[in-house]
Formats: sequence, structure tokens, C-alpha cells
Amino acid sequence: MQPAVLLEIKNLAIHFSSDEGEVHAVDGISFQLNKGETLGIVGESGSGKSMASLAIMGLLPKTANLASGEIYFHNRQGEPINLLTAKPSELQKIRGKEMAMVFQEPMTSLNPVFKCGDQVMEAILQHQKIGKKEAIAKAIEWFDKVKLNDPERIFRSFPHQLSGGQRQRVMIAMAMACNPAVLIADEPTSALDVTVQRSILELIKLLKSEWNGSIMFISHDLAVVAEVADRVLVMQNGKIVEQGHIKDVFNSPKHEYTRRLLRDYEVGTRKVEKEKPPQKPILKVRSLKSWFPGQTNFFGKIKNYVKAVDDVNFDIYEGETLGLVGESGSGKTTLGRTLLYLQSPTGGEVVFDGKSLGEVEGSQWENIRRDMQIIFQDPYSSLNPRQMVGPAIMEPMVVHGIGKDEEERRALAYELLNKVGLDATHFWRFPKEFSGGQRQRLCIARALAVRPKFLVCDECVSALDVTVQSNILQLLKTLQRENNLTYLFI
Repeated sequence: MQPAVLLEIKNLAIHFSSDEGEVHAVDGISFQLNKGETLGIVGESGSGKSMASLAIMGLLPKTANLASGEIYFHNRQGEPINLLTAKPSELQKIRGKEMAMVFQEPMTSLNPVFKCGDQVMEAILQHQKIGKKEAIAKAIEWFDKVKLNDPERIFRSFPHQLSGGQRQRVMIAMAMACNPAVLIADEPTSALDVTVQRSILELIKLLKSEWNGSIMFISHDLAVVAEVADRVLVMQNGKIVEQGHIKDVFNSPKHEYTRRLLRDYEVGTRKVEKEKPPQKPILKVRSLKSWFPGQTNFFGKIKNYVKAVDDVNFDIYEGETLGLVGESGSGKTTLGRTLLYLQSPTGGEVVFDGKSLGEVEGSQWENIRRDMQIIFQDPYSSLNPRQMVGPAIMEPMVVHGIGKDEEERRALAYELLNKVGLDATHFWRFPKEFSGGQRQRLCIARALAVRPKFLVCDECVSALDVTVQSNILQLLKTLQRENNLTYLFI
């Protein structure tokens, strides 16, 4: 018996115009998603995975040219609807209720001016005939299901008050709240720690079994895809180069590109020998605290605090990489930001290169900022959407007097782009024209542009596929050896 087809993509081609000519982001792909199955889509950053999913949801950017293709969604009544020619009113009924999507970058997908609970409630009230009180209870219930600690507090919180992993779980709760027939998950666990990742994967499996839903799971993490998918598609340069049952593709890959991905994954999971660090500490942290106001009483007085970082002590030695691990919401990112005084500590002391940062004033910060840099977890929200990436990389060089003129700075920017796996043709593009993994590489290039001594890497390779991840890690190690760099690797 043939499985019932739920989603059918035929000869989909998406092109973009650029100064170098037409870019084929998606190049004539065809596949189907069957009822009750999980389809994994893997491939390097920029291979067209996310662009195909945006086409399915009718969310292609205005600059995209839909060169060809048909996308049919078979609704609960079995009627095929061409999503590319459907009216906006029809799509509004389908999106959220019949089809939902978990986006790769939660910070830019959540509305910053609305509380998280209100945003989940909006989806529930839009598609379910229930009252506001019941919708509140259901939203809090979903926050609890996706393992968010203190779901009532999360309900009242704005997106910026949560960690990257917590924001991703809010997105997952929003997408799953209406029990969609099709869930498109674009890197849904890339920002999560392994413990929560496991629980989210189990939750997604439960959704499929309880409501017989279908899942399109997009990821560069081969281990996650191998665990959740029934079938897998492998994409390269906008084309599907291999597809089949998950066991067949992983155990007996036919295409050289698939074999290379699997080889890179195996290399990335090998253990490495630990090197003994030098004896001179470049950073000393003593009794560091970073607290945030919690609940307030009627008069606005603070009743309690959220202790994101509480009495932390450690040293980082010159030329060393210190790994910082912990679950989402454990305070890792807050600690990294507090070390750089991007937010003021509640208490304690940070000493960098012999200077207590609490005593640094005015223009003294300019040299400190050059020597201490950060690669943020969410690349899209840390890039200026109105500034082309080339000038964005050159801007800190201008501020800190690197390069004798614009020509030399541009040459340095080209060199940095090349080092992180991009090229000179990307110089005059905007951030929106890149994939999530490519944007992360741009952030790494910009952080390295000022030749820092100390670099906080906040989940800096979590959005990258295994091949590029391996290249970036090797690049960071090479730069560390050449320039005696020190890393805090979150």
C-alpha cells in the first residue's frame, strides 16, 4: 500500500539576482512528504535547505525569483492545494493550523515588543475556538512541555530576557500549540544543550505519534537527523544529490558529497588530546555576580532576583581555550557578556591583562574593546540589516586604526572572508542574502578583524554544518597558535 502524500514539491527552482549574475539557491528539486513520516534534509550551509522550506510556507523574500515549481499540500479533507498560487486568505488558514514552522533564528522570529506568552496565545486564539483564559492555560502548559523552567515567568517575559535556547523552545511551543499536520523544523535544536535537545526530540516524536503528524526536519547535525528521520534528502548547491531511507543513505552512501559529510562528522566527534596551558592568567574572575530584577510589589519594589550568575570564580590563561558548558538558561551567555562589561556585574571583579575592568573609565575602554571581542550566539540580530557585510567587517578596523587606508582594509576584509569559507563576491551583500551558517561566519570574520587578545565564542559554531564547523574550529586553533589568542568557548 502506497503511503498517503501530504506535501508534494515538483521542480522547485528559486533564483536571486546579484552583481555576479543569477544565483540558483534552489535548482529544480522534487520530493514529497508522506503522512506520518519524518523527512530529514541535510546539507552544508547555503545548500538551499531553508530556502525550500520558506517557499513551502509562502515566506520567500521579495528579492527571490520563483523560476519554476509547484507545491501541493493535501489538507485534512484530502484536497490538494497549490501553495504557490493560493490566495493570501487561504494561506492564512493553513499556516499555523495545518502547517507550522520552527525557524532557525528565534530572536529575529519572535516579536521583541510582545511578551512570549502573548505571542503563543495569538496563534492559539487565531486557530482554536477557545477563550482567553483557556488559551493562557494552554500556552503555559506548552511552555512546561518544552521543558522551560518556571513557565509562568516565561509567559510574562519578553524575548530579550531569555537565553537563546529558551527562545528556541518558545518558538517550538508556538509552532506545536495547534497540533499541525505538517511541522517544518529548521534547525530546531541547534541552540539547545544536549539534555534539552533530547527532550525536544522526544517531544517532536510524541507529536508525530499522537496526531499522526508529518515532520520536515532540516539540520546540519547528522546525529540528530539519524535519530529522528525515516527518510533523508541530501542537498548540495541547491540540488538534491541523494535521497532514500535513513539507514540506506547513512550506511551505504552513493554520492561522494554524502560520503564527505559523513567523514567530516566522524572526524568532528573524535577526542583530542588536551594541551597544558601557559602559566600566566590573562583573565581573573572573582566572586562575579549578575542578577536581574524578578517580581515587584504594588509600589514597584523588587521582591526577588533572578541570579543568572552567582559567585563565579575562575582564571583563563594566556593562549588557552577554556570551555564553558551547561544547560540553556544556566547563565553561560550572561557570564560571557558580563566578562566584557556589555552588562554591568551586580558584584565581584573581572581583571583583564592586569587591569580591573570595574576601574576602567572613558577613553580607556577603546583599547579594552579592541582586545576583548565576542562572537554572539544569534548572528542575524548581531549584524546591521541595513549595512553590507564588507563595510560591516571594515568598520571596527576604522575605529581602531587597523590598516593605513581603505584599500588595505578592504584587502584585509577579503582575506578574512576567505578564511571563514566565503569569498570576495559576498563583500557587497546584505545579511538577509546569506544563510544562517554563512551569517555566523561573517560574525566570526568581524570579531577577528580587530586582532583581539581574548575572544568569547558564544555557541559560535552551533549554526554551522559539520564541514564548515571543522574548518572554523581549525581556523580558530590556527589563529590561536599564530597570535597567542585566548578563548572562552561556550
